[in-house]
Amino acid sequence: MAVRTAEDYHGQLRALLPPGPAWDRELNPQVDALLAAAAQELAREDLRVADLLTESEPDTVRELVPDWERVMKLPDPCLGESPTFDDRQLAVRRRLVEVGGQTPAYFVELAFSLGYTQARVVEHRAPRFGRSRFGAAHFGTWTAQFMWTLETGPRLRLGRRFGASYWGQRFGMNPSGALECVIRRSAPAHTLEFIQYG
Repeated sequence: MAVRTAEDYHGQLRALLPPGPAWDRELNPQVDALLAAAAQELAREDLRVADLLTESEPDTVRELVPDWERVMKLPDPCLGESPTFDDRQLAVRRRLVEVGGQTPAYFVELAFSLGYTQARVVEHRAPRFGRSRFGAAHFGTWTAQFMWTLETGPRLRLGRRFGASYWGQRFGMNPSGALECVIRRSAPAHTLEFIQYG
């Protein structure tokens, strides 16, 4: 969208004046000064309309981040508050384009976004006659078909320690609490999910 300047609006307002000596710039400079003041206000409003269009897109939002957070139900209760403005803006963008899913790749992607770069999903299979063999399969009940395990790989080193934590931060917290919360919230309701740390 092209933003018009005060000079553009001043010229447009002058062009709207009727002909005659009462509206002549040389004979009546007060009218031209009034038009110049109105043109400045119109240019300011034009700029704010362009800002509003910019704010309506989560990729370019700056002023309306708190409103977007309210609409998107942020901050995420699993991840906590983001201290920096850029992180808050990124959280709005992610929440808007987030689709979700039930595939193993989706849960690996969730773990990867939280820093577990070696994560993988292992799906369990229920024992079936003719398919299971002694020594080659884990025997269990029919509920095994609804079980899956997220293997995270090495545990993240996010533990709290003196000199690397801030005042009021709890010691001994599980650094993977966010991962467990996000995975359990997103997991299909009929499944039993397990998280195995390396």
